[in-house]
Parts: sequence; structure tokens; C-alpha cells
Amino acid sequence: MQDFLDAIEGGASGEDIAAIPIPESYRAAHVLRAEQDMWEGVESAEKDPRKSLHVGEVATPELAPDEVYLGVMASSINFNTVWTSIFEPVSTFGFLDRLGKESVWGKRHAQDYHVVGSDASAVVLRVGSAVRNWKPGDRVVVHCNHVDDQDPSAHDDSMLAANQRIWGFETNFGGLADLAVVKANQLMPKPEHLTWEEAAVNGLCASTSYRMLVGRHAAPMKQGDSVFVWGATGGIGAYAIQLVLNGGGIPVGVVSSPERVKLLEAMGCENVIDRAAEGYQFWSDEHTQDESEWRRLGKKVRGLIGEDPDIVFEHPGRSTFGASVFIAKRGGTVVTCAATSGYMLEYDNRHLWMKLKRIVSSHFANYQEAWDMNRLISRGAIQPVMSASYDLDHVGDATLLVHQNKAEGKLAVRCLAPAEGLGITNPEKRAAIGEDKITLFQRHARGEL
Repeated sequence: MQDFLDAIEGGASGEDIAAIPIPESYRAAHVLRAEQDMWEGVESAEKDPRKSLHVGEVATPELAPDEVYLGVMASSINFNTVWTSIFEPVSTFGFLDRLGKESVWGKRHAQDYHVVGSDASAVVLRVGSAVRNWKPGDRVVVHCNHVDDQDPSAHDDSMLAANQRIWGFETNFGGLADLAVVKANQLMPKPEHLTWEEAAVNGLCASTSYRMLVGRHAAPMKQGDSVFVWGATGGIGAYAIQLVLNGGGIPVGVVSSPERVKLLEAMGCENVIDRAAEGYQFWSDEHTQDESEWRRLGKKVRGLIGEDPDIVFEHPGRSTFGASVFIAKRGGTVVTCAATSGYMLEYDNRHLWMKLKRIVSSHFANYQEAWDMNRLISRGAIQPVMSASYDLDHVGDATLLVHQNKAEGKLAVRCLAPAEGLGITNPEKRAAIGEDKITLFQRHARGEL
């Protein structure tokens, strides 16, 4: 892969890049089928991704007609990277085996290793015979919706496709590697004012937030709507805050430390709740939730904005879901996309049905939604929320920080990119948008706010 890196850094033409041979193997972060029982009897919080994520050579798969090889410059850590590394709630090898039974091309994915990663900023190295809109040398970012467009269920909303999967989690050959294999309909233009690592962190989380709040399939926000956002400086929460502010909404952001309060205020969110300082305890024991704590939270929100929230942006799951249903206004919406604290949820249904509230599920985004969010990022209307970057050899360290909820925003991982700060092709645009805006999360991580 060094030949590709030299060509990319040297400004080689697409024809020159296409002439470089694809290697028979490449460096990748992966888990092993033989180790999928390694955490048996270990509590989730004690599972260490540094022990299960291996960085080493894997075989390069054959390219399908509708796919491209990418030279991955950078990727990022998502919660699904954590879940794969701790084999929880299930081993992802089951996903790969099911994909392997679908077709000749699907069979490539059922390996004894799983290359992880659901984000990438990259350069196209080679295209399959059916690829029309992309060519070697193109600088791209990747969204992780992996679908088979020959299935009719994929054509109204591809997130409803019977065979919809998340690339790098439910498929193999993901982005935390020097090379990746993706379908051509996963590609989008790289924002030219961002570095490789800044561009790499947006795809999964930003698109997820877009569908939840802006796209027509979840809880479309309108001007003036109040939106309550859990984890408002985290991966998807930080994009949600920006979307609410851009769309004329009123965000209420929840964080868990004074430092995160400061960051959220720097983003322009005026209504902030420090969950740790308030001491909310929504569960009085393992089986019982405390409604008085729900009421205390609702009173706090009304004290900030004078009303109950129109939309609750929910992703922690078990720890917060009862409170989320309670605090949403009459006729309001709880939109949920994950369950990072547990997926067996409990809430008081009286507060849902008697006040005509809705729970709407949302999962990643379709190609159009991801494209539209990438356009906002490219225009500088939405900023990346990267706080730090690691090299690929330290992918386990970055994954552990996400697992322990010690990371702000997103953590990038440099793959082929040899250093931070590379990949900007339009410095004038970057200057016009503002270095301080683009690097807000990085400056916060360095203690400069």
C-alpha cells in the first residue's frame, strides 16, 4: 500500500493510481472467530478491546462488479466497533455467515476474521466493471448502508430493505484498514476543506442524526421545535445539536461534566443540563424506576425553555428511556436509534398512550439522507466533531475510550494517512468557514476553551 500512498501524496493522476497493482494482502484491524468466546464470564465494563482487536495482514478479497477498492486514509471509532470487539450483544460472525449464504459475492465475507470499521475517508484505487460515477483517484467519504439494489424492498427507503446491513459491522472488509471494499453506492465526495481524519468521522453519526431529525422517515423537526438531546457532546448528539440550531429549533443538551457543559455552550447551545451535577437516579434499583426523578427532570427542562420538549433525541436506551417518554410533551415524539446502556427498555405506557406521544425508531440513513448531510458538511453548515486521532496501530486504545465513555465527539483513526492535518485541497474555503469552528472539539480536547 506504500506505493498507493506515495502516489496519492505526490498528486498522481487517476490513470497512474489505476496502474499500481492491488496487493494480495493489507493491514487491517480485525477480530478473530476463534476468540469470539474470549469474554465469557467477564462483565461488559471489564472487556478490553485492546485484547480482541488485532492489527495485521488479511487477504485482499476479489472485487465485485458494483464495488470499488479504496485506499483508506482515515476512519473512526463507532459504538458498533466496540460491540464487535467485545462480541456483545452477539458475535458479528453470525452476520458474516448469513451474508455468506446469499450469493457468490456474499460468500467472500464469511471469513475467520472480521475487518471492522464503518467510516472512511479515502481515495478510489480501482472500480468494478459496473461502476459508472466514480474513478481511480477520486477523493471520497463512505456511508455505511450496505444494500442489494436487486431486491425491490430496497427501492422505497433502502433502510427498510430486507437485506440492509451496516458495512464493517454486519459485513466484512470495513474501514479500519489500509484498504477497504465498498459498494459504489456508498461513496460521496470528500469535503475538500477538511483533513482526512476530520472527514472520516462524520459518515455514520452525522447521517444517523440527520435521518432522526431532518429526514422524513423519523421525527422531522420544524422551526421552533424544542429538542431534548441526551449525550449532547457525544458522537450523534453533537451533530443533533448542530442540526437543531441550523433548523431553527431550540436544543436542550444533556451532558455529564462541567467540561462538557463548557463545550456545549461553545457550540451555541444555551440550554444545558449537567446530569452528574443534578444527580439524577432514574432507577432506584435494578427493577424499579423512580418517577419522582422523571418529574424532577421535566421540571428542570420547563425551567429552561418554558415547555416540555417536542422531540426527545434518545439513544442511551435502558438507563434513560422511561424518563424520555415521560418528559416529551403531549403529542410529542421520542426518536430512538440505539441502546448503548441496554436494549431491554421499560417505560410507563400510561404516559405514552394517554398523552398521545409517539416512539419512532430510526437506524442510520439511506443514500440520499447521507448525501444531503455530507452536502451540509461540505458547505460548512455542519462541523466535524473530531476530538482526537490515533494511528491504526493504536485502534484498541481509541476503542477502549469510546467503550468507557471517556471520549468527546468522535475519535478518528489514521490508516494510510501518515500524519494529522493532511488532505485539505481547498484551504481558502477552510479559512472562510473558520478554523476555530472546524476544530472546536479538538481545541476542547487540548484544554484551549
